[in-house]
Amino acid sequence: MIDLHVHSCCSDGTLTPEELVDLAMEKGLTAMALTDHDTMDGVKRIQDYANSLRSQGKENVPEIIPGIELSTERDGKDVHVVGLYVNQDAPDFKKYIKDFVESRDKRNEIMCERLRKHGVDITMEELLSRFPGAVITRAHFARLIMEKGYVRSMPDVFEKYIGDHAPCYVPREKVTPEQAVKLILKADGIPVLAHPILYNLSDRKLEQLILDLKEKGLLGIEAVYSTYSPADERKIRAFAYKYHLLLSGGSDFHGKNKDRIDLGTGLGNLKVPEEFLDKIKLAGRNVLFSDLDGTLFLKDSTISPEMHAALKAMTDKGYRFVINSGRPLPSVMERIVNLGFNFSNMYVISNNGGLIYDYETGNIIKDFRLSQDTIRKVVDMAKEAGIHVHSYTDSEIVGFEDDDELKFYRERIHMPFIKTDDIAGCLPQGSFKVQIISLDNIPALAALKDRILAALPLEVDAVFSNDQYLEIVPKGVSKGDAMLYLADFLPVPRSRLFAAGDEHNDMTMIQYAGTGIAMKNGCEELKAAADIVTLRDNDHDGLLEVIEKYFV
Repeated sequence: MIDLHVHSCCSDGTLTPEELVDLAMEKGLTAMALTDHDTMDGVKRIQDYANSLRSQGKENVPEIIPGIELSTERDGKDVHVVGLYVNQDAPDFKKYIKDFVESRDKRNEIMCERLRKHGVDITMEELLSRFPGAVITRAHFARLIMEKGYVRSMPDVFEKYIGDHAPCYVPREKVTPEQAVKLILKADGIPVLAHPILYNLSDRKLEQLILDLKEKGLLGIEAVYSTYSPADERKIRAFAYKYHLLLSGGSDFHGKNKDRIDLGTGLGNLKVPEEFLDKIKLAGRNVLFSDLDGTLFLKDSTISPEMHAALKAMTDKGYRFVINSGRPLPSVMERIVNLGFNFSNMYVISNNGGLIYDYETGNIIKDFRLSQDTIRKVVDMAKEAGIHVHSYTDSEIVGFEDDDELKFYRERIHMPFIKTDDIAGCLPQGSFKVQIISLDNIPALAALKDRILAALPLEVDAVFSNDQYLEIVPKGVSKGDAMLYLADFLPVPRSRLFAAGDEHNDMTMIQYAGTGIAMKNGCEELKAAADIVTLRDNDHDGLLEVIEKYFV
């Protein structure tokens, strides 16, 4: 049993971080996220206490997940964003917390002044003395005012003094939910939209909120929550499926401040599946995207035993590995099967981003195709220029003749060849790319590239995978775009993407990744754009330098 939304007395809960651990052990929780409002003051305390219990030989101490719940506002409504596995020492995050604390303290002082003007004798010193170590919220104001006898109940305090429309209320300075998502991502956390049903939005407005936050990097959504009905949960799960969001859930436990809600079980029937946490953890791990030729492969299109062992160890530990190649999928599969790539957690992007494939399940995640009409136009321009051109069915090369260029190409790309007088006519469903090859006239290839882009600016993109190979792909398709699509699908934050390559067609992949890696043997433009340039070339396993440092 797990609970990924819990509050302590460091914000508006009533239990200390230490008491939360004791209660979690009593209830048999295996993991718990401390997600206090706008503070992580309790995180070190709760982690230190849990570690001390483990050092004493306690075996049922839950995993403690460092988290926070950020208070934001959108269109006049409160929206909360939970961050899980947040690094509270990240510079931007530390600055936000510091600024927020200063703003909160100023607001609380003003509320005290207004209350005194309305006959309620209360000071900040009194609040801090009554609730030592707590982040003072309106719940603390209400409790103290009630204890001093000014009202009979907590709801009375809000109605008479500090509710949103009461005379002593002072609004908080809030960030937008979009800013909160970006802040959590910068702190290496997993941003989760908290209890979206509670915002009482129409389905249209809720979906727009989710879509807007997804575009900023939202990774998860609370699908299991103490007060959700079965219909509520189904609705949120459907949104999560549609927008490739991780599922999260929790009780939103506050102790006596929400005395109907219990830790782990909410109102009694809450159960957050442990698989939620498994997938959240996976989203926080680095993912390696690698080109094949000139990057992962040695010059003979094989890999060394050391590289094979490193890839197996990496994927066995749960890291995901993605081949991102210009080769067609059958060529990629033929190579990696022969090389014994029976790795788990592996995906393939082929055709310079045209096809995204789940290696374990054999399912196509996404494909992007040139239309038959576009293929015909490209082929006609290449034919007119007197330059070799071919395209592909899902499993074969389709071309005019088995010329020197095709023989050279097929030395590495071992695919059957279909000879035809009408390449486009063989491709009624379109194709992932058109391949244009010149073995000895690079200027002619460059000139043809310019003509094709000028003639078909809304239909195609063109990129060199090496000096002799010009690849024509659908507009907006590249290795980098396919990488981002897969990252969104999994999902995983961009900061966790490591991408390695050596040629011009790897440029978008290098630029879009959190960490771009150029091989020592790579082209100079790629090296200039990369965050890391390997010390060794592909023929000396330069990529091992990255695997051994970031995937251990």
